[in-house]
Amino acid sequence: MSKEDRRIAKSQEAIKKAVIELMSEKNFDDITIQDISDRANVSRGTIYLHYVDKFDLLDKLIEEHINKLQEICKSVSEMNYKEANLPWFEYLEENYLFFSTMLASKKGAPSFRSQFHGFLMEEFKGEVNIKAGINYGLSEDIILQFIVTSHVGIVEWWIKNEMPYPPRFMAEQVGILLERNL
Repeated sequence: MSKEDRRIAKSQEAIKKAVIELMSEKNFDDITIQDISDRANVSRGTIYLHYVDKFDLLDKLIEEHINKLQEICKSVSEMNYKEANLPWFEYLEENYLFFSTMLASKKGAPSFRSQFHGFLMEEFKGEVNIKAGINYGLSEDIILQFIVTSHVGIVEWWIKNEMPYPPRFMAEQVGILLERNL
């Protein structure tokens, strides 16, 4: 990575961190590009070089985290649910400010929650077996909604309650519940 590339990456990280911090302090609608610029210690022009506006910045930030969660899913696809959940919960813990802000903010929450839900629907789609076992004869759509809505709800509960249990404990508990229901 060249010196220029490192400088660009550093600016983008400062901008993303600034918008998350600001969203944890005030309503997204009240945040200006100037606020982000001041917090990130970059010029407004630098922000506009990378993002159309603050909505584009928020969308790209959400997309980046969803993409990272997808990468984690791909890397753990051969593991059982308990093992596969651990990198997830560790990632959520490492990015607590982002996830807590997205789940608490009026502007971030609906968009993030919707994308998070859609992403999980795709991930769990291949996991449901209604042709045999405990889910024989049940509706795949209903099972998927049950599993995904539960998963999103557990993540929201864990984050909003300031992670009352460590990632390993959460991974084990959620893994057991997934194994029971899938």
